[in-house]
Amino acid sequence: MIGRDSEGEAPDRTPSDHADVCVVGAGVAGGLVAHSLATAGHDVVILDAGPRFERSKVMARLEKALRPEHDRTDVWEMGGERDQYTKSLPDGITANLNLQRVKGIGGTTLHWSGGALRLHEKDFNMQSRYGLAADWPIDYADLRPYYASAERELGVAGGDDNPFISREQDAPMPAHPNSPSDRLFQEACEELGIRTHSFPLAINSEVRDGRSQCVGFSTCTPVCPSGAKYSGDVHVRQAESAGARVIDRAPAQSIEHDDDGTSVVAVEYATPSGEVHRQTAQQFVIACGGIETPRLLLLSESDEYPNGLANRSGTVGKYLFSDSSVSVTARIDETANKTPIGYTTMCSDEFYDHDDPTPGTIQLRFDNVDPQSPVETALTGGHSSREQIYKEPIYGGSWGDALLDETQHATDNRTIRITAGLETIPHADSTVTLDRSKTDNHGNPVPHIEFDIGPHVVETGERAIEIMKEIMDTIGAEITSISDPESQRLANHHNGTTRMGSDPSESVVNASLQTHDLSNLWISSSSVFPTSGATAPTLTIAALSLKAADHIDNKLSS
Repeated sequence: MIGRDSEGEAPDRTPSDHADVCVVGAGVAGGLVAHSLATAGHDVVILDAGPRFERSKVMARLEKALRPEHDRTDVWEMGGERDQYTKSLPDGITANLNLQRVKGIGGTTLHWSGGALRLHEKDFNMQSRYGLAADWPIDYADLRPYYASAERELGVAGGDDNPFISREQDAPMPAHPNSPSDRLFQEACEELGIRTHSFPLAINSEVRDGRSQCVGFSTCTPVCPSGAKYSGDVHVRQAESAGARVIDRAPAQSIEHDDDGTSVVAVEYATPSGEVHRQTAQQFVIACGGIETPRLLLLSESDEYPNGLANRSGTVGKYLFSDSSVSVTARIDETANKTPIGYTTMCSDEFYDHDDPTPGTIQLRFDNVDPQSPVETALTGGHSSREQIYKEPIYGGSWGDALLDETQHATDNRTIRITAGLETIPHADSTVTLDRSKTDNHGNPVPHIEFDIGPHVVETGERAIEIMKEIMDTIGAEITSISDPESQRLANHHNGTTRMGSDPSESVVNASLQTHDLSNLWISSSSVFPTSGATAPTLTIAALSLKAADHIDNKLSS
């Protein structure tokens, strides 16, 4: 029955009285903010558009992930009328938001791969160093203590062997061990003078914080059945233990402000039973990611804010960007990794910091290509990479002896691959706007995505391919595929649509994550990133969330 939980009881989704803080979004950002503030003694309520995903049913989700009759959207209930969107993309650029966003308690970290990397110092001042993009209103030193706190909170396994990052202490857990293919890459890189180091992961390498160490299911994306991989629901549960209240399946419809437009008074949200409620609070935090955060602000237009709430700058929804990458795949004459691993364990920041504006930052990630089962191999036509699978409808698949050869190589796992993360420069014409010709299941305009990568990514990708080919040649591997730098996708990380800055005419939030226009509205999301280098943003999201929580706590306590 609509509006009832798995036990048949109708949960209480009425608003909380006298809340100090209302957090919209229960992913890693919302969970950390809520936990920090609840632990500090504040009355916190969390609203999330999606459901609770019970830990007791994780094996059923894993089975969905493994069975060929299900696709990835089935695992975490993504897509459908609720998650509709439209897009306008140039040739070579792809996007499928419903393979990426998870709406529910825990958010997108429920199916992330666990990479927990810091930005570098240069990532915070791209404009002043290179004349590119925009500077952050903070620098690495400002975020450094919050990075350390975020690593402790998430539980990061990583070594102290990265010579390119300034650290104040070791990661909380030792790094995961290198794989057999890592050792091949390491030997080749040493010969070429390329330094390698461990890849930090929010996956337990030992028992910690009541969670198992990794037991090697190799299904991190999309399901970690052991709980070794961190996900945002960890801190949501901890927030509840500290007194916070969570209201699930309560999508925010709009945000209301006071008469003079200087502060927020309530968030309006819907429930499965069709009711609409108003949650009041003293402080409000939007933690809905790079797509839904600007959409909610744009839906909250008023006479005071005709272009969307907190949008006097006109930048809400602009500067959308994502992580870009290229890869080189090859075969070797020996078995690479005999057993599944599921995540990267070694990388190189040798080409991260650069002197000239272009080519930009390159982070080399030495992929642990898992051996494929015969069933998976047959279903994918013998392909060992997503790129090959995507190209088959256009270029055709292998048949006969060629398919047999592909299958043999995939199952005995002679495949190795390097992926290079590439620096992306945000552009104002990559946007999230409202498509008023199409609505979601609550009658609201859906997000419309316009996105392009620009020449910087292409030039950086071409240089990365040269480096990766040289490494493969040094190993003596036979290169089987090289990705096209111009063929990118709006990937898992959606950044930049409510960016932070010192100038209220060019940004949405300040250095404290507080909106310039409204004194009690804060945004905790990758949407505040002006840039993001060539790394995954999750650890930086976590660090910024802890920083925002400190500022909100100070305001509530003053």
